[in-house]
Amino acid sequence: MKQYLVSLLILATLLGCSSSIQKNTQDDGLPRVESEFRAAWVATVANINWPSRPGMPVDSQQYEARVILDSLKSMRFNAVIFQARPQADALYKSELEPWSYYLTGEQGKAPEPFYDPLEFWVDEAHKRGLDLHVWVNPYRVHHPDGGPVTETSIASKMDSNIWKLSSGFYWFEPTSKQTQDHSYAVIMDIVKRYNIDGLHMDDYFYPYPSYHNGGFPDSVAYKAYQNNGGKLSIGDWRRDAVNTFVHRLYVGIKKEKPWVQLGISPFGIWRPGYPESVKGFDQYEKLYADVKLWVEEGWLDYVAPQLYWSINTIPQSFPVLLGWWNEINIKHRHVWPGVSVARFTGEKRVDETINQIMITRGMMPEAPGLIHWSIAPHMKDSALVEALKKGPYAKEAVIPASAWLDKKAPVAPEVEHGTEMGNWITSWKHPEKNELSKVIAFTEYGGTWSFTILPVTNEPLTFPLEKIKVVPIVDSLEQAPIYDILTNVKLKVIDRAGNVSPASK
Repeated sequence: MKQYLVSLLILATLLGCSSSIQKNTQDDGLPRVESEFRAAWVATVANINWPSRPGMPVDSQQYEARVILDSLKSMRFNAVIFQARPQADALYKSELEPWSYYLTGEQGKAPEPFYDPLEFWVDEAHKRGLDLHVWVNPYRVHHPDGGPVTETSIASKMDSNIWKLSSGFYWFEPTSKQTQDHSYAVIMDIVKRYNIDGLHMDDYFYPYPSYHNGGFPDSVAYKAYQNNGGKLSIGDWRRDAVNTFVHRLYVGIKKEKPWVQLGISPFGIWRPGYPESVKGFDQYEKLYADVKLWVEEGWLDYVAPQLYWSINTIPQSFPVLLGWWNEINIKHRHVWPGVSVARFTGEKRVDETINQIMITRGMMPEAPGLIHWSIAPHMKDSALVEALKKGPYAKEAVIPASAWLDKKAPVAPEVEHGTEMGNWITSWKHPEKNELSKVIAFTEYGGTWSFTILPVTNEPLTFPLEKIKVVPIVDSLEQAPIYDILTNVKLKVIDRAGNVSPASK
C-alpha cells in the first residue's frame, strides 16, 4: 500500500512544476516564497472544535481560540475557516439573529463579560498573519444539538417559511424570497462590518435526504409555484432558487468589498459518472447544488470540493475527482479541495494527508492549496503535525494571487533603517498601505537569506544584528558561540488580491 502511495506521489510531482520543485531563488536573487492555500475548518456547530462546550467562561473561550490559532501558525498554515453562523444564530453581535447557544449555552444570551467572538477571531488571526474566512450556513435554522427552540429563535419568528424535519432539524424554504432576503442580509452584514478575507459556505443548501424521510417537505410550496404558472420541474425549481442566491451573493460581495473572496465547499461528487469511473451520492439531484454551473459562470472565487476519500478508492478517487474539478474550471478560479484528515488514523492519516498535498501541488502548480477537515486532528496528533512541519509545510507560503480580482502588483515599499539596542529597526511606508495584507521580510545573515511573512501594522520591524550560529561540541568542551551578522534586509508587500510587489531598495 505504501509503495502504491509513493508511486502516486512521484506521478503527481511529474504532472507539473509544483512550488516545492521550482528553483530556490527568484529573479531578484531573493529566496522563492511558495504560493499555496493552507487552511483548516474550525467548526462551532455542536461545539465540534470551538468552544469546547457551551457556556464556557469568556477567558477560557479566548484561550482555546488562541491555542488553535497558535497551532495553525506553528504548522505554517496561512488561513482559517471559522464558522460564525452554524445555524440561524450568531457568534458575533448581530441585530438580525440571536446569540448562539453554542457560545453561551442559552440562545439569545450575550457573552459576559461582553466581547464579540468574530471580531476577536479576526483580530487574533490577522496578528498571526493568517487570513480569516467566515463560514456560514445559509439555510439551516436549528440543529438538534443547538439547545431548545425558544422565542428568540428564528424558527419562532419566521415559522411560515421554515420546515421542521423528522430528524429534528429546522430548515428555511430555499425558494422563498423572504428567507433568501434574510440570509443575504445576514451575510452582507458580516461582510460590511468585519475585516474578513473571505465568505465561505459548505454543502448544506438543501438538507441531505436522510434528514426528513427521504426528501424535503416543500410540495405545497411547489404546487403554489405551479398554480402561478411555473413550468420548471421540482428539481430545476429548487436548483434555480439556489443558483439565484449564489449569484446574488457573489455580486453583492464584490460590490461591497471586491477583495473578499466567496468560496463554497460542496459535496465532492457533482454527479455519478462525472468523471466516468465515479460512483456515489448525486448532489445535483439530492442537494440541488449545481456547482458546475457556478464554477463555469465564475460566481465563485474558489471552490473547495469535499474530496474526503483516499487516493486509491477507485469509485471516489481523490486525484481522479480533483482532475474533473480542474477540468471544469474554465474561468481559472481557485480549486482548493477539502481533505478529511479526521477520517484516517495513525500512519494512514499521515500518508494520505502528505500525499494528497503533493498531488494537489502536482496537478495545480500555479495555485495549489487545500482545506483540512477539521482542525481537531492537528491539535492531538503529534505525528501528523511533525510530518507537516518537516515535510510539505516546512516553509511559510503566501496565498495564491487572484488575478480576476486584480493583477496589478503594488509598488515596492519605501524603507528606512536604524539601530537600537543591538537590533536593526526597519520602518516602511507605502502609498496604498490600507490596501495591503502582508509583508514579506527577507533577511541575510552570514551570506544566507531567509524570509518570514508578517501582518501589516504601523509598528517598525525589528531584527537582531547578530544570530548565534549553532556549533558542535568538540571533545566535550563547549566552544564559544559563533555569530552570523545581519548584512541585508529587504521587504516586499502583498495586496488583498495576493499580488506581490518588487523588493525594497
